[in-house]
Amino acid sequence: MENLIHKIKAAIALSSEAEEYVRSIAKERKVSKGDVLIREGQSVNKTFFVVDGSLRSFCVDNEGKEHTLQFAIKDWWISDFMAIYNHEPASLTVECITDSVVIEFNAQKLSEIYIPFPEFESFQRKNLERHVVSLHKRILNQLQLTATERYSLFLKQYPNIEQYVPNYHIASYLGITQQSLSRIRAKKANK
Repeated sequence: MENLIHKIKAAIALSSEAEEYVRSIAKERKVSKGDVLIREGQSVNKTFFVVDGSLRSFCVDNEGKEHTLQFAIKDWWISDFMAIYNHEPASLTVECITDSVVIEFNAQKLSEIYIPFPEFESFQRKNLERHVVSLHKRILNQLQLTATERYSLFLKQYPNIEQYVPNYHIASYLGITQQSLSRIRAKKANK
């Protein structure tokens, strides 16, 4: 919880009342590798801040193939935001890739924070802006970069993640096969 409070205080002036409110609507959870926090098709009312560990969100296409949309590591947020904001069933599954610690928020209570503490609006707006920019970059990278360039960018964005994320998740995120990922790695190792 202290990580999140520190992150908020770095962005906005946080009164003791506001800090107390955040603590009252948050629940720190230890989750195990393989735990599913959100399952495709279910109703979603939670959002998660990653304190430690690694999670991913993914969808499954009509042929049963998984497509990883996002990895979430320390200090990142993850949920199915489309489901929350559009009040529809989850289109994504959120699972733990490693044993992790998350701070869980009820999305409705989190959105109500603006009423008593309007200073949170700028904090959340900045989070939303970063999220939108990140998604746009990801889309453009998928469209414009080669698989090798996407892999290099992935390594910069998620340093050391390869140590604990299975290759098929990384390949899924990059939009390539595991065999292509192996070839890219072999070429990089030979340089």
